[in-house]
Amino acid sequence: MNDATTTTIADAPHAARPCVGVQTPLQRVWVDFKSSRIALCGLLTVCLLVVFAVCAPLLTPQDPYDLNQLSIMDAHLKPGSMNADSSFRFWLGSDDQGRDIYSGIVYGLRTSLLVGFGTTSLALLIGTLFGLVAAYFGGFVENLIMRLVDLQLSFPAMLIALILVSILGSGIDKVIMALVAVQWAYYARTIRGAALVERRKEYMEAAQCLGLSHARIVFSHLLPNSLPPLLVVAAINIATAISLEATLSFLGVGAPITKPSLGKLIANGYSYMLSGEYWISFFPGLILVVAIVSINLVGDQLRDALNPRLQK
Repeated sequence: MNDATTTTIADAPHAARPCVGVQTPLQRVWVDFKSSRIALCGLLTVCLLVVFAVCAPLLTPQDPYDLNQLSIMDAHLKPGSMNADSSFRFWLGSDDQGRDIYSGIVYGLRTSLLVGFGTTSLALLIGTLFGLVAAYFGGFVENLIMRLVDLQLSFPAMLIALILVSILGSGIDKVIMALVAVQWAYYARTIRGAALVERRKEYMEAAQCLGLSHARIVFSHLLPNSLPPLLVVAAINIATAISLEATLSFLGVGAPITKPSLGKLIANGYSYMLSGEYWISFFPGLILVVAIVSINLVGDQLRDALNPRLQK
C-alpha cells in the first residue's frame, strides 16, 4: 500500500475515531453537577451539613440537652455574648434554658437528617417492592396495590402523619414510622409507571423465554432499568421528610422534649419573638430553609442528569 495514501487516526483529526472513555451514569451525573454552579453549591451545602451533624460533639461547645452543662444564668443571652463562666461565647445567642443556639442547631441537624434519610430509605424500599410487584404481575395484584396507593395519596400527608404520631406516641422512631407510612405510596406509583414501560421491552420478553425466575427478572432486569426516576423522587422527598418532622416537632408531637430538633428549637423561641429575642427561632429556621433548599437543588439537578430528554 502506498504510504502517501495511508492515514492514521492521529493524522486525520476529522476521521471517525473509536469511542473512547464512555461515561458511566455516575460520571455523567457528576459532569452535569459541575456544569451547574447552583446545583454544585447545593451539593456542597448538603455535604457540609452532614459533616456538621456527624461531628456535632467535636464542633460544638456544649451538648444542649445535657442538664449538667446548662446554667439558667446563661438564658436569653444575645448573639455574641459570653456565658456566665466566660468559658465560651454564644455566637448565635442562647434560649430560655441557657442552651447554646449554635449547639442546638448542629445537634438538631442530626435529628433532621436522620429522619430525612431514614424515612426515605425505608419508604423507598417498601414502595419499590410494591410498585415492582404491581407492574410485573398486573391483574388483580396490580389493581389491589394501586387502589391502596390511591387511597393513601387522597389524604393530606400532614393529616396522616399527625394521626399516626398521636397513636404511636412521641419519639424519633415513631416519627420515622409515621412518615414512612405517608411516603411509600409516592415511590410505589413512580416505579410502577417506570416499570410498566420496561415491562413491554424485548429484553424482558427474552428473559421470560429463557425461563428465568420471577425474582431474578424483577431484581436483575426490571429494577435497575426503572431506578432513575425513583432516585429523583427520593432526593426530593428527603427534604419533604425533614420539613414534615420539623412541623410535627413544632406542634409538639414529633421529637420528644429530651431530643434536639430544628422544629422544636423554632417552637421554643416562638413566644419570645414579640419581645425582641428573634435569634431563638430565626437561626434554626434559617438553617432549616437552607437544608431544604439545598436538597431540592440536588434533586432538581439529579432529575436533569438522569432524564435524557432534559440533557443539553
